[in-house]
Amino acid sequence: MSTTTLSTETGGIAANIRDIAAQSGLPAQQRYAPVKRPDLTYTPEVAAATAGAYEKVKDFIPAIEWAALAPLIHAINKLKKERNAVILAHNYMTPDIFHGVADIVGDSLQLAKEAAKTEAEVIVQCGVHFMAETSKILSPEKTILIPDMDAGCSLAESITGADVRKLREANPGVPIITYVNTSADVKAECDICCTSSNAVQVVEAMGTDKVLLIPDQYLAANVNNQTDVDVLTYAGSCEVHERFTAEELRDYRAVDPDVKIIAHPECPPEVVAEADFTGSTSHMIDWVKDNSPEKVMMITECSMADNVAASTPGVNYIRPCNLCPHMKRITLTKILDCLIDMSGEVIVDESVADRARAAVERMINLKN
Repeated sequence: MSTTTLSTETGGIAANIRDIAAQSGLPAQQRYAPVKRPDLTYTPEVAAATAGAYEKVKDFIPAIEWAALAPLIHAINKLKKERNAVILAHNYMTPDIFHGVADIVGDSLQLAKEAAKTEAEVIVQCGVHFMAETSKILSPEKTILIPDMDAGCSLAESITGADVRKLREANPGVPIITYVNTSADVKAECDICCTSSNAVQVVEAMGTDKVLLIPDQYLAANVNNQTDVDVLTYAGSCEVHERFTAEELRDYRAVDPDVKIIAHPECPPEVVAEADFTGSTSHMIDWVKDNSPEKVMMITECSMADNVAASTPGVNYIRPCNLCPHMKRITLTKILDCLIDMSGEVIVDESVADRARAAVERMINLKN
């Protein structure tokens, strides 16, 4: 009997059969039943089913474009139920993905933690590769798919596990903290992880006068300005955030002195110094919701402002548009294809995953 002829409604029997298939090393494409490609005609049924999503994005997506996107959204939302799947969308996804098909939205670690709580069997990670790895680390029993295997990250790719081993040899006794925006291989070689929102807390929790905070040189420099701990840096950076300049921000203020500028800590310290607030993507969203500024500029990836605008009416967003080419590899068409074909499965070697999980869990278990 094929393991894929049983629906998820058969409960434990189907799940157990799939577990056996997974343990045998069969790829997801062989563990799940094939499905037909859906009709992608824009019908009145599709229009009605997607009307709620369009209401959220109508200021960014013209009606003529929605007619092409809506059938994809409708098909994805139907197919993810059939596959017992949930879709995770990072804050940098385009609005059609963020508001049209996502079940869980947020920053990278938040997505992985929420994915671990869901009862869904399949996780589709709409983000970049290290995020899918983190989801697999925290949910090893689930099938993790990424719609484009080439969706990488300049920051994550700036360092390897071998690089971390060399850093440890050169800095004996110095704790090594890795930003979550790194590969599983890097996490496995580090003592603990951090996020952009808790980096200062993690650094100070090490109880030492010196730490290595890798790989983002700007996050490390910004943390160093907030603590008495000596924070050693590594020469990695995000190609989106490093393009912003202090001069650019001063020019914006000169044109409009009333604009509030909020920046991500992956930006250079001189950029952060010009901002009214600095925080992670989630903290930036919370700041806008709590303060309701008349005009705000988000110094981060361009799509985020569009996504937040839908839930913060009355706030005028000034958009200095730096796009992440890696995030933009994820499209509705690729999401649909990966659910149809069960392609793009992300696997992490168990020995690497175990050590990487320990580094993530040490961070999660830190007392506030």
